[in-house]
Amino acid sequence: MDDSPTVLGGLGLRLSRLLEQWSSQVASLRDGGGTVYLPYDFSDQCTAWLRVSSSDGQTAKVQAEWSLIEGWGIYPSDYLSTAPAVADFDPIAGAQVVYSLIDLAARIDANLATLEATAPLSCLC
Repeated sequence: MDDSPTVLGGLGLRLSRLLEQWSSQVASLRDGGGTVYLPYDFSDQCTAWLRVSSSDGQTAKVQAEWSLIEGWGIYPSDYLSTAPAVADFDPIAGAQVVYSLIDLAARIDANLATLEATAPLSCLC
C-alpha cells in the first residue's frame, strides 16, 4: 500500500495522484514524442509498467512489461523518481496497442475524474 507522507488522505486520493502523474507524462509526449513509463502493478518482488512511446507526438505505442524493480520500494503516488531506472523490461506477449496520444490522454483523464468523484476512499488494511 502507498503510505507516502506526501499525499494525505485515503486510497482514492493516492490513486488519483498516480493517474495525475500518468496524465502529465502522456501529455509531455505531445511535445515531439519520446518514451514514458507508467506503473500499474506493484507486486512484492516486481512491478508491471506500460511503456508508452511516440515518435511523432501524435501516436503512441503502449507495451505492457515487467521489471524486477520491487513494488514495495515505490510509492504509487510518487513514482516519477523510479521511472527512469526501469531498464530491465520483459514484454508481456500480445500486450501491445497503438493509440492516438489525444485518445490515450482522454481515457486517463476520464478514469482520473471517475476516481476523484469517489474520493476520499479509506484503506481498511
